[in-house]
Amino acid sequence: MLTKSGTKLLDFGLAKLKQEVAPANVTLSQLPTMNDPLTAQGTIIGTVQYMAPEQLENKEVDARTDIFAFGAVVYEMATGKRAFEGKSQASLIAAILEREPPSMSSLQPMTPPALDRVVKKCLAKEPEKRWQAASDVCDELKWIAEGGSQAGEAGRVPAGSRRWERASWLLAATFFLLMIAGGTAWWEASNRRPPPMYFHTSVPFPANDLALSPDGRMLAMIAYSAQVNNYVLWTYEVGGRQTSSLGGTQGASYPFWSLDGKLIGFFADGKLKKVDVSGGQVQVLCDAPNGRGGTWNRDGVIVFTPDAFGGLSRVSSWGGSPVEMTKPDPTRAETSHRWPMFLPDGKHFLYLAANFSGQLENNAIFLGSLDSQDRRLLVSTSANAAYAEPGYLLYLRDKTLVAQPFDRRHYILSGEPHTLSDEVLYFPAVDRAVFSVSSEEVLVTQTGKGASISQLTWFDRSGKQLGTVGMPGSYDNVRLSPDGRRVAADQTDPDGRNIDIWIHEPTRDATTRLTFDPALNQAPIWSPDGKQILFGSNRHKGDFRLYLKNADGSGPEEEVADLGAGLQVYAWDWSRDGKNVLVRKGNELWHLSWPERVAKPLLQAKWTVQNAQFSPDGRWMAYASNETGSMEIYVSPFRGGTGKWQVSSAGGQEPRWRQDGKELFYLSAEGKMMAVAVKSGTSFEAGSPAALFQTHRRQPVSSLDRFSYDVSGDGQRFLIATKVDEANAAPLSVILNWASEMEK
Repeated sequence: MLTKSGTKLLDFGLAKLKQEVAPANVTLSQLPTMNDPLTAQGTIIGTVQYMAPEQLENKEVDARTDIFAFGAVVYEMATGKRAFEGKSQASLIAAILEREPPSMSSLQPMTPPALDRVVKKCLAKEPEKRWQAASDVCDELKWIAEGGSQAGEAGRVPAGSRRWERASWLLAATFFLLMIAGGTAWWEASNRRPPPMYFHTSVPFPANDLALSPDGRMLAMIAYSAQVNNYVLWTYEVGGRQTSSLGGTQGASYPFWSLDGKLIGFFADGKLKKVDVSGGQVQVLCDAPNGRGGTWNRDGVIVFTPDAFGGLSRVSSWGGSPVEMTKPDPTRAETSHRWPMFLPDGKHFLYLAANFSGQLENNAIFLGSLDSQDRRLLVSTSANAAYAEPGYLLYLRDKTLVAQPFDRRHYILSGEPHTLSDEVLYFPAVDRAVFSVSSEEVLVTQTGKGASISQLTWFDRSGKQLGTVGMPGSYDNVRLSPDGRRVAADQTDPDGRNIDIWIHEPTRDATTRLTFDPALNQAPIWSPDGKQILFGSNRHKGDFRLYLKNADGSGPEEEVADLGAGLQVYAWDWSRDGKNVLVRKGNELWHLSWPERVAKPLLQAKWTVQNAQFSPDGRWMAYASNETGSMEIYVSPFRGGTGKWQVSSAGGQEPRWRQDGKELFYLSAEGKMMAVAVKSGTSFEAGSPAALFQTHRRQPVSSLDRFSYDVSGDGQRFLIATKVDEANAAPLSVILNWASEMEK
C-alpha cells in the first residue's frame, strides 16, 4: 500500500516459508479461534478462514497456497461473506476441505462474471487446478480491467470499440463500488459484538481460586481432591465437561499462567512453583512463605508476593533468588502489596496495596513498572483487579464486580463502572475476589458458598466421628485448654471483615466471643494454667503484635510484645512451666522469655519454619520446615543442645505432642493423621510414622501457618476443623462476550 510516508507491506498472516509446515500433533483445540482471526502464537501459522486444504492437512505448501488465500480475501471483499464458514473450527475446516463456496454472483448479482471465474480458480481444492503463479492472476485481472470478457471457453474478445471501452470503465467502477460496499458490510459485521451468554459450568466442586489461560480456553482452579485428600490444582476446558487434576500440586494456592498458556505458577509448601499443563514434574522456583499472587510476562519475568506482609518481588521463570521490587508505604498504613497482574506491554502491572488494620479507605489498586519505582493510584478497592482487552479494568466495588474503561497507554480510567456480577466469592482475610477474565470474551466467577465453611468435629484414632463443637463456621487455629474442657479458635465474622477469638465450652454448650476489636485477631494459645489467652492482632496500625487477655473475658487486653513492624507475629506454644513462649517472627522461630518478655531468636534459616511446639518436658521442640523443598516434621533441642531429627517421611505439617511426651502427631501431605512413637527425655528417638485415619480439613484461606486440629491429652481423640460440603454451593459462573454488557 502506498501512503504519504512511503510504501507499506500489509501482512494478512498468509505467507510462510516453505519448510514451516504445520506440526503434525496440533489439535483442534490449539487452532486460532474464529473470533480472533489473527495468527495465533505457537499454533499453525496462518488464519484458518484463509488456509488452503494442503495447509490444513499438513502437506507441502508453495506459492499456490497463497493464491488460495488471496482468492478467499477477494471473495470476502466483494461479497461481504467469507468463502468458507462453520459454527466450529471443525466444521470450518470441513468446509474448506470438502465444500465449494457459493458463486460470488449469487451473493452480489453485479459481480463481473470474469472476476467470479478468476476467484473460483484461486479457490480450487487441488493446487494443480489453481492459477500456478501470481503473475497468471495479475494478467487475468489486467485483462478484465482492459475490457476483457468471458465468452465461455472460446477465447478472449479484444476491446475494439469506444462503446466497449466505456462499458469496461463502468464495469471497473462497479467492481470498485462492490468492493467498498462488501468491505464495509464485512467491517460492520466483524466489529459488531455478539450478545453476552451466561451459563454455569459442569465443575462438580467449588473452587477456592481460579485463573483463565491467556487465550480464555482453559481454567486453572484450586479445589479439593478426594483422591489425594487435599486441595490441588485442576484444569478445566471452558465449555467442556472434564476436569483434570495435576499431580504433585497438593496444597496449591493462587495459580497464574505463563503467557504461552503452557505452564501454571502456584504456591505450595512455602515455595513458588510451576508445572506444565500437559503434566510433568513440579519445579520449585524460589521461597514464598505465604504467597499472595503472581503474574508472568513474555520475557519470563514473574512478579509475585512472597509473603502476606511486605512488597512485591521478581524472579526468573527458571528460578533463582528473588529481587525485592516494592515496599508498603507506612504513611498510607499499607502492610502488603499483592495480586499483581501484568498489562499487555509486559512492563507495567497492577497490584493491590492493602492494609489489615480496618482502614479500608486506604486499600487501592496501583500501577507499577519493572523499570521504575514510581507508581500511580488507579482506584480504591479492597480486592484484586484485572485488565482485559480492548481496554477495561475489572475490580470489586462494594462487593460487586464492575468493569470500567481504562486507557492502558495513558493509564487513565474513564466513564462509569458497569456492573458485571454481584455474586462473587470474596475472602476478606486475604482481600481476594474469586474471578478471572480473558480479553473481552470470557469471564469466570466463583459464586459458591461453602468454599471456606468447616465444623469442629471430634474423631477417635480410627477416624470414627464422635461429635461436634459449636455451629459450622470459618475456623482456624483450634486449641484445647490444658484441662481439655474448653476450645479456643479464631473465626471469621459473618460479615467477612474481621477475625476474632471465640471460646467454646462443650459441656455447657456455650460459646463466648473473646475479642471485639475491628482487626484480625488470630492464633490463640492457652496459658499453662488455662486462665489466659495469648494471641496475635494487627490492631496497631496494621502491625501484628502479641496481646494477652483473661480467658473468661474479664479485664482489659494487654499488649505483650512488639517484635517489629511489617511482620507476621504469632505465638505458637507456651511451655508447661510457663517460662517460655515459642513465637513466629516473620519466617523465623523466636522464643519469648516469661515473665521478662524478652524475645530471642532460635532458628533464623533461609527456609520457612511453621507451627513449633514444645515437648511436655520443655526440652524439645517439634516444627515443620520446607528446607528440603516440601514441608517435613523435625525435632530439635529447645536450647543448649545439638542435633536435629526428621520425623516425617513423606511430607508433614502441624505437629502435636501427646501430654506424656511418648507420641507425636502430625498431618501428612495427603491429610492423613499420623502418629509416631517417640522417646524424648535427655535424648530423642523416633519410631516409624503410622497412619491413623484420613482427615478432611478445610483449606486455609488466610495463611499456611495455622493449626486445623488439636489432640486430647491421652492421644485418643482429635478435634478437627473439618470441611463442610454444602449441598447448595453454587457452581462456577461463565459469561461469554461479557464486554457486550458495557454497550447496554
